Amino acid sequence: MNAFLQALRTQRWDDHRYYHHSTINQSLHLLSASSFVLAYVLLFTDPVAAALVAWLVGMTSRQAGHFFFEPKGYDQVNQATHEHKEAIKVGYNLRRKVVLMSVWALSPLMLWLQPDLFGWVEPATTTEGFVQQVGMGWLLLGAGGLLFRTVHLFFLQDVMTGVVWATKIFTDPFHDIHLYHRAPLHLMRGHLLDPATESLRR
Repeated sequence: MNAFLQALRTQRWDDHRYYHHSTINQSLHLLSASSFVLAYVLLFTDPVAAALVAWLVGMTSRQAGHFFFEPKGYDQVNQATHEHKEAIKVGYNLRRKVVLMSVWALSPLMLWLQPDLFGWVEPATTTEGFVQQVGMGWLLLGAGGLLFRTVHLFFLQDVMTGVVWATKIFTDPFHDIHLYHRAPLHLMRGHLLDPATESLRR
């Protein structure tokens, strides 16, 4: 158990120190984390609504922070290039995220063009039915993406690394709220980079 918890702390720390310098990114992660917590609650009563909240608010705000606001030049704080960080990323690096988000964005179009998904589903006859099917598809995509990378890590590294990463992903919303709840305040004060690391980059 101690090894598991230490590995979880290491993955969390590496994720934070390498990929969360921007206070805009941190603020978007706070929004994302809050929406994921809501999605967790909705999961017990309305899984489709949970998927819609998680993808439309949680994932879009989270990934927008990484794609558009996080610095991608040489990281002076950690003495690492962006390419190095991407190569050692345990979970989904930016290239993998592009693939995942592309599948997410294109899946409603696929359902629109092929309403029965080649015989897999009953074609929706109403807008509400279409939204329900899209939401269920996104729920399966999220679960599939998590399971795929977890098992992938079993082979790339070891079983514990995969299980630790999956645990990190499930608990990230709560950890991010704790970690980034002051980010909007830092942003309003004009700090575009985390004050804890801003001076180290100069």
